[in-house]
Amino acid sequence: MSDDAEADAVFAHPAVEPDATAAYGAHPDQIVDFYAPRGGEGTATTVPLVVVLHGGAWREKIDRQHITPFVDFLARRGFAVANVEYRRGGTEPGSAGRFPDTLDDVAAALDLLPELVADRLPGADLRRTVLTGHSAGGHLALWAAARQVLPPDAPWHRSTPPFRGVVALAPIAHFAVARELGACGGAVDEFLGGTGNEAWTDPAALLPTGIAATVVQGRTDTTVPSRVAEAYADATAKEGEPAGLTLLDGVGHFALIDPAADACAVVAAEIEQLAW
Repeated sequence: MSDDAEADAVFAHPAVEPDATAAYGAHPDQIVDFYAPRGGEGTATTVPLVVVLHGGAWREKIDRQHITPFVDFLARRGFAVANVEYRRGGTEPGSAGRFPDTLDDVAAALDLLPELVADRLPGADLRRTVLTGHSAGGHLALWAAARQVLPPDAPWHRSTPPFRGVVALAPIAHFAVARELGACGGAVDEFLGGTGNEAWTDPAALLPTGIAATVVQGRTDTTVPSRVAEAYADATAKEGEPAGLTLLDGVGHFALIDPAADACAVVAAEIEQLAW
């Protein structure tokens, strides 16, 4: 199935309303939606927390709503789930991202999350937090898990990111290769906007992290080709901290977050391995 056909299938699912929502800032996009576990292992007293960062090439036109069926799928697998929104760039050329606002928001949301979760998802076990993200959200997830690698004077530096691990789905994880292949229509250069801060934003440059990471990637993905994930995995191996890499035959870019697709079950299994 082509990426376009997979996208049509994903966007055809109706959005799933959250159980609670909280703001982590004053901007309308600075919010987190919370989904309580709906069964499975969620019958336990406490359950792992999965934090989801949606994709969309950091562009304004794609928000968190398209990933809510995937979020609900995880909740039905017994997880507590936090779906993070963040400020994004516009739809005009050269505005794929909103640097540094996007990174400011992800860092702020994750830093405030323990307080927000305590009120909205009291059964979530923060010691078993797994971060996941798709496409540009996969980039943000890997970046967030690497904040301790940033220089101490970097605005997003944090000495101990509180995650058990990261499962990145078709992530824009290696900027040089993503740029070479024109991933997401050249979104990397648009996101950076000529700021020269690639060393602080490229997951492949922020290694080793000390955080377990797994990448799940479709082999037929033409939006973020598998060579990007493979280059990231190679970079982690060179640093002595090899990331897991699961390549799925016959899978493109969007099936990974489609609850009706077999690939989505593979993603859930990877999250479960880190969380339970």
